[in-house]
Amino acid sequence: MADFRRLPNLAALRAFEAAARHGNFSRAAEEIHVTHGAISHQVRALEEELGVALFARHGKRIAITPDGEHFAAVLRKAMTEIAGAAEALQVNAKQTRLTVTSLSSFAARWLSPRLGRFIEQHPGLEVMLQSSNQLTDFVRESVDLGIRFGHGNYQGLTVEKIMDDYYYPVASPRFNRGKLPRTPQKLAQHPLLRCVMEPWTPWFRAAGLDLLEPTGGLVFQDSSMLVRAAAEGHGIALARHSLAMMEIASGELVRLFDIAIRCPQSYYLVCPPEAMQKPQVRAFRDWLFDEVAKTPRA
Repeated sequence: MADFRRLPNLAALRAFEAAARHGNFSRAAEEIHVTHGAISHQVRALEEELGVALFARHGKRIAITPDGEHFAAVLRKAMTEIAGAAEALQVNAKQTRLTVTSLSSFAARWLSPRLGRFIEQHPGLEVMLQSSNQLTDFVRESVDLGIRFGHGNYQGLTVEKIMDDYYYPVASPRFNRGKLPRTPQKLAQHPLLRCVMEPWTPWFRAAGLDLLEPTGGLVFQDSSMLVRAAAEGHGIALARHSLAMMEIASGELVRLFDIAIRCPQSYYLVCPPEAMQKPQVRAFRDWLFDEVAKTPRA
C-alpha cells in the first residue's frame, strides 16, 4: 500500500502539471491564479524534492524533459480521475437536494407545517426552504423553484397558478373579553389591525359598509405578524385565509362573519423551464398541488 505521507506537495504538483501542459510558467500562473514567480518556485521545489530536472531552462524559455513529460502524463491521468469523481459527487448532491424559496409569511404559516409530509414521501431528499420577500435570481442563488404571490407575470420562467386566496376578519376569542362584534357594522368600534398594501376598504364595500380606510393603530409589513397580533388579542385583523387557517383550526382565532373577498393576487409556482426536468422538482410540484387540493376553502 502506498505511503501517502511521501506524496509531494499537492500545490506543487498542480503547478507543474499546468506548466507542463502550457509549456509556459506565465500561462500556468494565469490558470491557477498565482504569480509567475510562485509557479517557478513550486516547480523548482518539486524538482529538488524528486531529485530530477523536470524542465530544461534556456534563459526565459523552458522545455520539458523526458522525465518531466512522463511524470506530467501520470499526473494528468490522476487529476482527471479526481476531477471526474468530484464532479460526480456534485451532480449527485444536486440531484438529492431541492431548494425552494417562498414569501416569509407563506413559508411559515402554510408551507412549513405541511413540508414534513413531503419529506416522509422522499426520505432521501434534502429540502432547503428559503424564506424571502425579494425576487429570486434562480441561477445565481442555485434555487430550483419558488412560490410567489402576485399576478403571474414572471418573464422567462415556467409559471403555474397554485391557488387563489381570500380576505376576511379574524379575532382572538379572548379579544374584548370575548365580546366579539356580531355584525360588520360593529367593527368601527374596535381597533382594526392592518397590513401594508392590504387595505380594509374592499372588504368594507363587500359587507355593504360605507367606512373609510382605518388610520392609526398597528400597521404591519408582514402578514404573518398581523395574524399573530390578532391571535394575541391586539385587535381585529383582515387576514388572508391561507395564513390564518392554522390559528383558526387551533382555536386561537375565530373568523368573523361569512363575508370573504378574493385577493387581487394569487399564489404561483415558478421555476426556470429546465428545472422541471429534475425529478425532485416534478415530485415537489405534484405534492404541492395535492396539498392545495386538501386545503379547506374560505
